[in-house]
Amino acid sequence: FCASLMRSTAASRGASKQLNMAPLTYSRMSHLLRSSINRLSVIRTGDESKPGPACCVQFARCQRSGDSQALQERQRQQMAKGLPRQKPIAGVKQVVVVASGKGGVGKSTTAVNLALGLLANDPLKSVGLLDADVYGPSIPKLMNLKGNPELNNLMIPLVNYGVPCMSMGFLVDDVAPIVWRGLMVMSAIERLLRHVDWGSLDYLVVDMPPGTGDVQLSISQNVPVAGAVIVSTPQDIALLDARRGAEMFRKVHVPVLGLVQNMSVFQCPKCDHRTHIFGSDGARRLADTLGVQLLGDVPLHLNIRETSDEGKPVVVSSPDSPEAEAYRKVAAAVVQRLEEVST
Repeated sequence: FCASLMRSTAASRGASKQLNMAPLTYSRMSHLLRSSINRLSVIRTGDESKPGPACCVQFARCQRSGDSQALQERQRQQMAKGLPRQKPIAGVKQVVVVASGKGGVGKSTTAVNLALGLLANDPLKSVGLLDADVYGPSIPKLMNLKGNPELNNLMIPLVNYGVPCMSMGFLVDDVAPIVWRGLMVMSAIERLLRHVDWGSLDYLVVDMPPGTGDVQLSISQNVPVAGAVIVSTPQDIALLDARRGAEMFRKVHVPVLGLVQNMSVFQCPKCDHRTHIFGSDGARRLADTLGVQLLGDVPLHLNIRETSDEGKPVVVSSPDSPEAEAYRKVAAAVVQRLEEVST
């Protein structure tokens, strides 16, 4: 059973190499991913005439017998190979991931305005934006981008506000659900990272999916990530998940640049009364506990929501507003932390 599984895995790897040589088209993307991944889902026993249960019984007996030592030795040899070797993305100097422990804390909005804030603070820098949330892509809406990227051996990212963007949302219909296994998502992320003509970028901001799952682990292990920005609201339940996210990045040796406390305070637009709807300074206390920097506070403001829904992020649509200034301060703090962790 184990030997046949290894043969099946090797066959899948050979198929992946062939896929990389084939031209990438939109209509074939899902088919190609499914074709390569489905090879892993079919476990060959070496004798097609044997029914499935017999294989399970044989495997169980193997575990209970002395053959389990051979199995453990093979596992030890695989572990000794270590983590996958990190490969830089062509043309990209620094990769900054924006993550959150849970959804609904404003991670994607922060990622978009961080990218635009980096560009606003230093127009001579080049900044790209990658939407790594395959199941729920938000970048097309937030950046007001529609259409399919052009193909010229590599996909050409769509550009708005001076920022080249790539997202799975460009390759599927707006309402089409993406129902893929984890391995298919990993293959899609690899293509979005490396089969794109990013040009020359000083920063590539990656909007990660919420949580601490396969995408976070895959990107952290395969790409040299310069640092991670953790976004959280001040409420306790969000802070618990934010701490898990920070600890995950530490375990995979990705520097945690700091925390962004989003929706920190609500200010009434009529009377200017300030209310801490989600609590006060929770992310600041968590940053102190983790020994990382609080990169900034972003208020809960109607202007941020309206400009995001319109595809006109607040940093470019209302550059003189306090909300835009908050994002630019976060961007400046990120650049400072990148310089600190790189020395």
